[in-house]
Formats: sequence, C-alpha cells, structure tokens
Amino acid sequence: MTVSPEYLEHLTEMLEPLGPVRAKRMFGGAGIFLDGVMFGLVVDDGLYVKADDGNRGDFENLGLGPFTYQKKNREEPVQLSYFEAPAESLDDADELCDWARKAWEAARRAAKK
Repeated sequence: MTVSPEYLEHLTEMLEPLGPVRAKRMFGGAGIFLDGVMFGLVVDDGLYVKADDGNRGDFENLGLGPFTYQKKNREEPVQLSYFEAPAESLDDADELCDWARKAWEAARRAAKK
C-alpha cells in the first residue's frame, strides 16, 4: 500500500471547504481527519470514506464496495466500514465534500457508540 504526497495534498485541498481537514499517514496508507475524527482512508491513491446505516445505501446504489484486506491466517477477507468514494467525485470538490460530510457524520455517530 502506498500513498503519494501529491494525492494527499490534492484531497485535502478539495476538502478545505469542510474545515481543517488533515491527512495522517498510518499503516502504509493515510487517514483523513476533521475535528479529530477519521472519516476517510487512503490506500494506493484511492479514497474510501466512512459508511454506516445512514449512508451505506448511497454507495451500494452505485455499486461501490467496502475496503477489504486479507489478514494472515484468516480465510475470509476483513471488511472495513469505509467504502470507495465515487470516481467522479474526485474531480469535483463540491461533490467530494458532500460525500465527505456524510462520511464525517457517520464517523461521528460511530465515535459516540
């Protein structure tokens, strides 16, 4: 898993309207944070955003799946609650911010549990 500095810079610039969005490198990828809450995951220069019952259907309706990875000594892949961001949103800051705002709200709901 790799993440280019240019891609992280591009994402954080597009997400500036949301507020002080920060990228933090972790586990070979990066997390995207707003107000200390992680709502995005960047892996191999691809963006995944937090999903829960409140917004999961938006991803599923577009045929977008969750981030998965294979863990040693485990037959089934591990599935996270971060879904692939729509490709077209990565070129449209307004659209990306809409998806990110919903993901941030999902992440805040999860943090309260």
